[in-house]
Amino acid sequence: MAPISTTTEVDRPPEEVFTYVTDPSRFVEWQRNVVSGHMDTDGLSTVGTKCVTTRRIGFAERAVTAEITHIAPPRTWGVRGVDGPIRAIVSVTVDPIDAGRRSRLTIDLDFEGHGIGKLLVPLAVRRQARNEMPTNLRALKDRLENRG
Repeated sequence: MAPISTTTEVDRPPEEVFTYVTDPSRFVEWQRNVVSGHMDTDGLSTVGTKCVTTRRIGFAERAVTAEITHIAPPRTWGVRGVDGPIRAIVSVTVDPIDAGRRSRLTIDLDFEGHGIGKLLVPLAVRRQARNEMPTNLRALKDRLENRG
């Protein structure tokens, strides 16, 4: 199945958009059901660096780990889940527009099911993500454009 792709334009330069959208500690500000997030390194993130995000799923909180698969600031970044029954595959692209004064942000999201996740991904997870992504991107856009 094709990834879920969502695009928005943001009135901020690509460097600022990229830094914000790829910082797991900021996910709670714009992604529904995210409780916390962090990178498992104090230094520069590179391919292989782990990203841990805690999400509220139903009545429980669950930490999931993803690994950076590609990174080329301020243009592209991607992660792939490495644990749990539902593993997200995320690709972020930030394109400059208006001579770099604004950005076009595209987030492609897909899922890989393992065990029970093989049933849940097509039955519920993809539909829920497809419904949430436009709201998440509106929140991200609002947050970035209304920062001083």
